[in-house]
Amino acid sequence: MATQSQVIVGPTVARRRSEGLWWDAWGRLRRNRLAVIGLGLVILLLLAAIFGPTLAPWKYYIQDDAALAANNFLPLPPFKSMSHVLGTDPNGRDVLSMLLDGAQISMTVAFVVQLVVIVIGVPIGAAAGWFGGRTDNILMRLTDVIYAFPDLLFIILLSVSLYDTWFGHALNGVLLVFVAIGLTSWVTVARLVRGQFLSLKETEFVEAARAIGVPPARIIIRHLIPNSISPVIVAITLGIPAAVLAEATLAFIGVGVQPPRTSWGSMISLGYDQIRIYPWLTLLPGLLIATALMSFTFLGDGLRDALDPKLRGKQ
Repeated sequence: MATQSQVIVGPTVARRRSEGLWWDAWGRLRRNRLAVIGLGLVILLLLAAIFGPTLAPWKYYIQDDAALAANNFLPLPPFKSMSHVLGTDPNGRDVLSMLLDGAQISMTVAFVVQLVVIVIGVPIGAAAGWFGGRTDNILMRLTDVIYAFPDLLFIILLSVSLYDTWFGHALNGVLLVFVAIGLTSWVTVARLVRGQFLSLKETEFVEAARAIGVPPARIIIRHLIPNSISPVIVAITLGIPAAVLAEATLAFIGVGVQPPRTSWGSMISLGYDQIRIYPWLTLLPGLLIATALMSFTFLGDGLRDALDPKLRGKQ
């Protein structure tokens, strides 16, 4: 009876302690200025992705021939016309509207890719850490193979090989980007989850749960995965910049998001050969890519410090 009582009380105490740890982590995160700046920029990017295309002055695919004709059929520079605050591209499309549509593409790819990473990486890492032995060896060797292959090269090869298929054109090429980037990005999460499972499955509360006959699936879902979530959150946050950069790279070389949808990478590709004449076509999307990378990196570094148990009580 004593053991059962401890098992019944233990999760409640552990839950309260976990809530206190999360609140303590939030307090440390708020004291990190760069992390707060990163969080603010991330919120702005998300708002631009969600509401920007609706509030954009033009549809991203509409060509304003009248504005081009008024400017001798040259791209309209920024702040020359109130109808095109950030100018137009050589085809007469509004740059601001294109940037907002590119924000929607980049943020969608970034977060959906991380969902793919969780769906693949967490089960593989959990199975390897829980079962151990031959299962662990097989899954970790598979992980090593994926890790050893150059990420960007694998993404480009997969994208090019499926480019002319229905899969490559689904959702204007966005679905292919999801899968290509996600298939190469789950390795870190799988290793983190495996390491957490290897250490947690030997703890007293897991042994007690086994002793009273709790099914392994319930132990994994109710106890091991929630206690392994902190490093996964950090890895996911730090993985978003890589996904944004990979998507922009694919769009830049022409195998990512397909027209009429707009990507920051495709905008850079459109204007890079004329950067001295029309610098805004390249600089504006480049600045947004840099902002997205820095903001998620700052936030990820702040989360890593806030969730690190070694720093508890030192800040």
